[in-house]
Amino acid sequence: MRLTRPRLAAFGCLCFSLLLLPLLTAFHLRTAGTVDQDLIAHWKHQVAEQQEALAEVQDLSRAEAQAVGRQLAGMQARLLRMEALGARVTHLASLEDGEFSFDNPPALGGPEVDSDPLQGLELQRALADLAFGLKRREAELGILEDLLGEREFRQSTEIAGRPVARGWVSSSFGNRVDPFTGGRAWHAGIDFSARRGTEVLAAAGGVVIYADYRADYGHTIEINHGDGYVTRYAHQHELKVAVGDVVKRGQVIGTVGSTGRASGAHLHFEVMKNGRQVDPRRYIARSI
Repeated sequence: MRLTRPRLAAFGCLCFSLLLLPLLTAFHLRTAGTVDQDLIAHWKHQVAEQQEALAEVQDLSRAEAQAVGRQLAGMQARLLRMEALGARVTHLASLEDGEFSFDNPPALGGPEVDSDPLQGLELQRALADLAFGLKRREAELGILEDLLGEREFRQSTEIAGRPVARGWVSSSFGNRVDPFTGGRAWHAGIDFSARRGTEVLAAAGGVVIYADYRADYGHTIEINHGDGYVTRYAHQHELKVAVGDVVKRGQVIGTVGSTGRASGAHLHFEVMKNGRQVDPRRYIARSI
């Protein structure tokens, strides 16, 4: 802590007077030859007043130091919070390693110029401005974290990619020839022909709302992805998730089989929007 110039000057005068007082006392005693009780009392009174003024200056300095310490402690807590938020935002924004880091101080520079140290009031004002700026930036980072988190959630629940690790499309969405009756029939999904035991993958993140045997569909899994979207994975040999499980995109949820009304091992994949089947090809074609 630095005292202001007026206080520093007052403190210097006080110290000077305390040093000068014994010299004046000795000089007076030597010239007068006798002790003036009234003069001694007057000097004692002045010394007491000066000691009281010195104590006030010391108390004021301690109070200012404590105030600055409290401000620094609050700003340190905010900085730690901002570092955590910054690391989270950096991850959510998918910034490259080293592109932006809160672990290293920002690079600064400029020509050398004369500068004066901050005085008491100037330091207090600077700390108050810095604390206000930190609080505002912390709020802005929090909002940015929420927005990026929502974007990441929406991307993770967006249906995209193939629902099988390996295989080929053996039947498309729409009208087709029924493999059992030979007549014209509506097909509400896409069939992926694959070897029995091939891994079935969740096309997006969501919550399992059905995992059991269903007539014609065989062993079936249905996943709710929110916003009205549900995906269905039918004719499976083995189910690896249960109702209520939270799954991520690309997670293995079962294996290809031929249960239910199926002529061979394959996966029947449906996409439903608000209860109505839609063509899964538009979602399969999306990049993950």
